[in-house]
Amino acid sequence: MNRSYFRFLAIFFFSIQSLALSQSIQNTVHNLSVSGPGAIKAESESEICVFCHTPHKANPIAPLWNRESPGTIYTLYNSSTLDASTGQPDGSSILCLSCHDGTIALGSVLSRPQDIVMSGGITTLPAGNTNLGTDLSDDHPVSLIYDVNLSTMDPELVDPSTLNGPVYLENGKLQCTSCHDPHKDIYGKFLVATNQNSDLCLYCHQKSGWQQTSHSQSTAQWNGSGSDPWYHTDYNTVSENACENCHNPHNASGHEFLMNQVAEETNCLVCHNGNVASKDIEAQLNKPYRHDVYLYSSVHQPEEAATVQTKHVECVDCHNPHQARNQAATAPDASGFIWGAKGVDTNGNPVSSVQYQYEVCYRCHADSPDKPGSSISRQIQQTNVRLEFDPNNPSFHPVEAPGVNNNVPSLISPYTESSVIYCTDCHASDGAAPAGPHGSIYPRLLKYRYETADNTPESYQNYELCYQCHDRNKIINSNTKFGKKVHREHIVGEDTPCSVCHDAHGISSTQGNSTNNTHLINFDVDVVFPNSNGQLKFVDRGDFSGECYLRCHGKDHRPKKY
Repeated sequence: MNRSYFRFLAIFFFSIQSLALSQSIQNTVHNLSVSGPGAIKAESESEICVFCHTPHKANPIAPLWNRESPGTIYTLYNSSTLDASTGQPDGSSILCLSCHDGTIALGSVLSRPQDIVMSGGITTLPAGNTNLGTDLSDDHPVSLIYDVNLSTMDPELVDPSTLNGPVYLENGKLQCTSCHDPHKDIYGKFLVATNQNSDLCLYCHQKSGWQQTSHSQSTAQWNGSGSDPWYHTDYNTVSENACENCHNPHNASGHEFLMNQVAEETNCLVCHNGNVASKDIEAQLNKPYRHDVYLYSSVHQPEEAATVQTKHVECVDCHNPHQARNQAATAPDASGFIWGAKGVDTNGNPVSSVQYQYEVCYRCHADSPDKPGSSISRQIQQTNVRLEFDPNNPSFHPVEAPGVNNNVPSLISPYTESSVIYCTDCHASDGAAPAGPHGSIYPRLLKYRYETADNTPESYQNYELCYQCHDRNKIINSNTKFGKKVHREHIVGEDTPCSVCHDAHGISSTQGNSTNNTHLINFDVDVVFPNSNGQLKFVDRGDFSGECYLRCHGKDHRPKKY
C-alpha cells in the first residue's frame, strides 16, 4: 500500500470521527460536565448525561428525567394573528425550561443529594439570550396543538401530516424539540435543520408569495457595507436567514409578531436606510411632508379591516413584506412593491390583495373616517378620493380609467387622451428620490412644486408638477384660443394659479355635472366669489368655449365668455 492510500484512510477516519462528534452532545454547550467546551460547566462532575437524565429515581416524565419541573406559571405569547389555542408549557418544552427559564439551579438533579457545583459560582443559567425567563410572550409559542383544524384556519401553515422530516410534532403538539435537538448542534443553536434562507421556518410557515419576494432572497440585496452577508444583531449586515431579518423566535423586542424592533418602521428601516437595500427610504421619511410612520405605534394590526378605521400609517399598510418584489407595472396596475397589500376598490369594497395601485391609496384616502381633507376651499367639497376619481364623473384625472375629454392639446408625448396615470405620478418623493409617496419637500407630498397661493407669478418652477404632463408653451401660447383666452389671460395676466379653477383629482358625479364641472372646474372659493347677481358657476359651451359667472380679482363676470 502506498503513502497516498494511508493518507486517504487517515482523512476518511478523521472525517468519520468529526461527524460522530458533531452529532454528539459531547462537543456542545449542553455538555455541562467538567469536560464541556462551553463557559458554563461543572467544577468537577465528569458525567455528561446526569444533568438531564438518570436511570434511577427519575422524574415520572419521560425520558428518565433527572430534574424537577419548574412549576412556574408563564406569561404566554399572544397576538391578533394567533389562531392556535395555547396553554402552559408541557411535554419536552417544560423539560427545556427547567434550565432555560433561569429558576432552577443547573446542578439541581434528582439523583444527587446535593446540587452539582458549577464553576465560577454559577447556579442558575446566567442572563442572556438562552435564559428565556418566565415571560414567554417574546418567544415562539410552544405546547400548542398543531392539527389540520389549525392549518385550515390559517392556510399559510402547512398541513401537519407533511411534517415527517426533521421537524416533528410531539403527541400532536409543537414543542421546543420540534425545532431544537438538545443532543446535536450540527446547524447551530441546536436546530434540527439548517435555517439558511429560512429553511427551518418554511417547514411550517408557507407565506403566500414568499418564495418569489425580494425579502426571501436577502443575500442578493446585500450591498457589501458589512463584513459578511449574514445579518447580525448589530443590523449592519444582512442574513441568509430571511425571516430573522425581521423576526426573532426568542427574546423578540417587539413581543407581538416577534419583531426584532418594537417600533414597526425600525424593522424595515434597518435595511431600507441605504445600508442594505439600495434605496434610502429613511431619508425620505425625514422630509417635512411625509407619510409619518414615526407618529404611530402599535396601532396597525395585520388583521385590521381594509378600510382603516383608526388613523395611522405604517410601512406595512402599503407594503406586504412577505410578497413585495421588484416587479414593474404600467398604470393602473399595482407594481410588485405593493403586491399582497390590502386595499379598497373603486366601489368601496375591501380587497385582500390589490390589483391596482389606487386601491392601496383608497385604504386611507377614501372611506376611512379619519381621511385627510383638501387644503383648498372648494366650491364642491369632497374628501373621498375614490369618489373624485370615479370614471363616471363629469371630469377626473385619469387614475382609474382614461379621461372623458377627447381634446387635450397640451399633453406631452407619450401622454395622450387615452393615457392612465398613477397616484404616485403626482404624489411621491421629490426629485430623483426612490419611487413612492414616502416623503417630499413639497406640501401634500407632491413630487414637484405646485403653487396654489393667489397672485403667484407664472413660471415653469412654480407649476413644475403640471408641466410634467402639460406643455407649458401650449398652455401660455398667445397665438391659440386654448392658450391666449383660456389660460394665458389668467395664469400669466392675472397671476392666478391653476388650482383656482381646476380641482386636480376630479368632481364626483353625485355633486357636479357635465355642464358646470367639465375640465376639472371646481373653484377655489377663497379667491373666486359669486358675481353681483349671486352666481358662481362655469358653463361649458363646447371645445375651448365657455362662460364664467363669478367675481375674481375685483372683476364681475355676468358672464365672461371665452
